[in-house]
Amino acid sequence: MNKIVSLLKALMPMIAAAYGTAIIYVTALPIGGNSLAFGGELLSWLLTLAGIGLTLFLVQRVEPKLFPAAQQFHIKRPTPLVIVGLLLIAPLWFVAKEYIVYGLTWLFQSVQMEPLTYTTPELREDLLSSVHAVLLAPILEELCFRQMAISPFRRRRAQVMVCVVMAILFGMLHVRNFLGASIDALFYGMIFIMSRNIWNSVALHAGCNLTVTLLAVYCWLGLGDLQTAKTPMIILTDAKFVVASIVLFIAGVLLIYTNRRKTIG
Repeated sequence: MNKIVSLLKALMPMIAAAYGTAIIYVTALPIGGNSLAFGGELLSWLLTLAGIGLTLFLVQRVEPKLFPAAQQFHIKRPTPLVIVGLLLIAPLWFVAKEYIVYGLTWLFQSVQMEPLTYTTPELREDLLSSVHAVLLAPILEELCFRQMAISPFRRRRAQVMVCVVMAILFGMLHVRNFLGASIDALFYGMIFIMSRNIWNSVALHAGCNLTVTLLAVYCWLGLGDLQTAKTPMIILTDAKFVVASIVLFIAGVLLIYTNRRKTIG
């Protein structure tokens, strides 16, 4: 029995990646076509909620019994101050990551950037899909690609190695956004390992997805100039948005610090 558990533990990153990919694929099936957009989105939301419920059961009830080391990670929700703080930190991370992707890509190939524009129908469609991208997808993806894959391992070195592997696999799932998604996944995974709480990663992930939606509104309102590339997927913001992201980051850090002081006190 111990040999079976040891083998299963070694395979958990691959199992988690296969499980996560399959369940994400199933939840995306209803929005594969362009007809009945709202009905397809609604069905996708329901399937994602079902997937979240199943995954929570696996990581809370099944994994800890098979792998005692998984108990060092918990799924207790952070306080509202911490959640809001992480959401405010996310825009600056998103901005920095996009420039990192641009710089790394530029080292190997020229990047064709063009102005980003949004029509009203495009914005309406993005706002509809953002409900799933901000509220549901981060929970499912973080549970599958971080909690399920990393928590069975007790040693920090093994956890970091699994984090790197899962970041690559997560990037492959996003195809054209491979580099950006991999860097994001590595960041979320390290936050999970350091905090021992998957909800911190979920909040940052949701904040980054929310930033994309805010950028769409920002662009549609004509508040600034954004540049984009399709391969790889990159969005470069203007100076005004960068400054706003820095201000939000400072506010987020202060909120988290305030919560820490309250907790200690």
